[in-house]
This record gives sequence, structure tokens and C-alpha cells, in this order.
Amino acid sequence: MAVIHRTVLEPTKLEILAAWLPTRPWYVPGAGGPELAKAGGFRLDDPQGEGGIEFMAVTDTAGDDAVTYLVPLTYRGAPLAGAEHALVGTMEHGVLGRRWAYDGCHDPVLRTQLLALLRGRVLAQDQNTSDTPDREVTRSYDGDGGDLADLAAGAVDDREGTRLSAARGSTLRLHRVLRPAPDGPPSLPPGTNGHVAGSWRTPDGSRARGLFVVLHGSPGDLDGRTGRPA
Repeated sequence: MAVIHRTVLEPTKLEILAAWLPTRPWYVPGAGGPELAKAGGFRLDDPQGEGGIEFMAVTDTAGDDAVTYLVPLTYRGAPLAGAEHALVGTMEHGVLGRRWAYDGCHDPVLRTQLLALLRGRVLAQDQNTSDTPDREVTRSYDGDGGDLADLAAGAVDDREGTRLSAARGSTLRLHRVLRPAPDGPPSLPPGTNGHVAGSWRTPDGSRARGLFVVLHGSPGDLDGRTGRPA
């Protein structure tokens, strides 16, 4: 079980993300640098209890139109070997000391737990409260998404988000730019084999809901921006 510490981080998560986000191909440039606010998210437990796993939603209000991003992060007490390219930044934690924050798509622990969530084997946890499930996070998996055991092959960023590929053409697509569903629960793209959806706060204080992750059987069939067949 992840324990949420009430303490100080230096620099803060939003500060390291403000420097990192503009380096991503899916980042939408605003007026000047990012002006970030926490908008929501959830956590997953690390079975070994060695690190933190957080799916953050952050909103950039620097441009004319606010943009909300999904940022999966892992927090470790030592550098992750071979993941220098995925380092978001380091922070001093008031209780745990030095923490290395990584783009979690490149961390095998997050990938493993995300697949467990997708398959219903673990529960999403509240972002701010220890040992409390987040009931707003929904998921599905029809068991026909191919063999996902080799998902650790790597993560690829493009202008539409992040793609994790597995055997037999299965693709897990993370929607880095979050788009609210117009009405009711988010609709799934045709041919979807699984999904994770959640909610976040908009700048006016209302709640939005949309897809975070979509599993599809063929990476060439799905357009990552629209969620429709390409």
C-alpha cells in the first residue's frame, strides 16, 4: 500500500514538469512557459513498496485555451538503470530524501501495474489519501488484446501521445492531451480491447471525464488524437 506523506518537495512536481513538458512532442505550446495547476489523477501501488506510481492530470493555462495533460510518473529512491532519457527531474522529499521522478511509461513497474489495472487485478488508488480506492477510475479489458507480456519493449512519444507496443500488433495508447467526453461516459473507439478512463477538474472548477488509456489490437488502425479509425 502506498503511503501518502504530508510534507514538502523541493522543487515541486509542478516545477519539474514545467521544465520537462515543453520537451515532449505532444506538448501544445502556449504563451511563454507553462503555467501549471494540478487537475487530478490517481495512484497505483508498487507491489514491492519501493517507489511511488502516480498518474497526474495537470492543466496548462498559459495559452488562450487551457490544455490538460496526463503525466504518469514514478518516484524512486535511487536512479533507474538505463532510464536516464526518461528522467523528469529530482526532488528533495521532506520525509524520504532525494527522489528521482521518471516518465512512468519507461518504468517497468508502472507498465506492469497499468496492465494489472487494465485487467482488473488491482484497483486505482486515491491520489491524496492512503489506502483509499479511486472509484472514479474505470477500466475494461475483453481478454482479446494480444499478448501484452512484452509491453516492456519501450515507449514511443509522438505528436498524439505515447504508444506502447506488444506482440501481435497490440498497442496501448496513452492520451497525453486529455479531451473531455461531450456527454456521459467516454465512448470507446471501434475495435478497442480495453481502456482506462478518469476525471479531472477544469479551470472553472467543474469536472471533466475522458479516456486516459486505450488498448487496441492493431497500432495502424487507431488515430491517437481522435480515437477513430485512421
